[in-house]
Amino acid sequence: MTTPPTLDLLSDLVAKARAAGADSADAVMHHGVSVSVERRLGRIEKLERSEGQDLGLRVFIGQRQAIVSSSDLRPDALAAMVERALAMARLAPEDPFCGIAGAELLARSFPNLDSVDPVEPDIDLLLARAAAAEDTAMGVAGITNSDGANAGWGSGYSALVTSAGFAGESRSTYHSISMTAVAGTGTGMERDYDYSSALHAEDLDDPARIGRSAAERALRRLNPRKLDTAKVPVIFDPRVAGGLVGHALGAISGPSIARGTSFLKDKLGQPVFSAKITLREEPHRKRGLRSRPYDAEGLPTQARALFDKGVLTTWLLDLRSARQLNLAPTGHAARGTSGPPGPAASNLTVEAGTLKPQELYAGENALYVTDLMGQGVNGLTGDYSRGAAGFWIENGEIAYPVSEITIAGNLKDMYQTLTPADDLEIKRGLDSPSLRVEGMVLAGR
Repeated sequence: MTTPPTLDLLSDLVAKARAAGADSADAVMHHGVSVSVERRLGRIEKLERSEGQDLGLRVFIGQRQAIVSSSDLRPDALAAMVERALAMARLAPEDPFCGIAGAELLARSFPNLDSVDPVEPDIDLLLARAAAAEDTAMGVAGITNSDGANAGWGSGYSALVTSAGFAGESRSTYHSISMTAVAGTGTGMERDYDYSSALHAEDLDDPARIGRSAAERALRRLNPRKLDTAKVPVIFDPRVAGGLVGHALGAISGPSIARGTSFLKDKLGQPVFSAKITLREEPHRKRGLRSRPYDAEGLPTQARALFDKGVLTTWLLDLRSARQLNLAPTGHAARGTSGPPGPAASNLTVEAGTLKPQELYAGENALYVTDLMGQGVNGLTGDYSRGAAGFWIENGEIAYPVSEITIAGNLKDMYQTLTPADDLEIKRGLDSPSLRVEGMVLAGR
């Protein structure tokens, strides 16, 4: 594993910015290595390794800020970077809400997240993972083609130094495997996929299981039908249920609240979801896909329920949006190297309910959604309209696959009727059990 530059480089860059006239400054570094292989029908179609690093410097002169990024770490390039950032800051418009965190807000201790697998897999091992997934899928009766199996590994490093005294760094690794299988022939072909990702290889799903699951999913989709327009309960499979809840995250983001452009702008402290829904954030989860010991402004992160039994408990605030709203920051800042921070949450989980998935639709006619298409969500009004595919449920039993349909409603109404099942699995970073929504409009033929 390549060793990236140390905190000393960032500290020196911030010190140079201060010496050159900046009132305050921060510097962030991202460094990553990734390896990926793709195998299709027994042949290697892709074998790639990439390595990159990027450095961002943010300087403040009064209430003016500027950000400059570069991948060139030579001393003369860094000196030019400081000069360029200060020249830009002097010309920037004033922003009364910008600025770094004061020393009293900064994180002082960092939890052990167990985020680094010390063993880098070789190419042969990655190819073996891809081969196991594809060979298993192609061995399932009815599978006629492969869209390829992928296996990958990567490592990442990030660091932040601020002129207020913060210096922190974090490292992580990841392993991944995916498979897309094709069933049927001619115009009746259908495809589906499955995947697994984890920070440690020992937590990765068995590649053969991934291949078998992808094949079974593809076979279930064969011979889909269209549906008549109706108003029915809709059950969201865990693969798409997290995204349904995830629309609420943009709606509680500090900048959206400060601008007044969120359908939840007046809902703090009020029920948004049904009382059956609790959405928890765990940024310190060991081996969590989105774990982080501190946020992108050096503030501590903490576990909390963003929605507690349906009630909205907090906005997602970085420093700027917190100042706009005259509230304390919540430690949700995230950033790259070329732009200012913005809020983001980590390791989100919708708590499981008590019902089996089948009990969500026992004895009823309903739609079971496994795939969503399009981006038809209005963040200002909450109006929701997405293309969907999945299965028609008749008298409590899955009857046949369906496609080319649209489901519509309004998130404010949909959220109030959510019922979770007990089939929660932690595997994505935003995880949910199956969710039932009452009375959505289904637009079909």
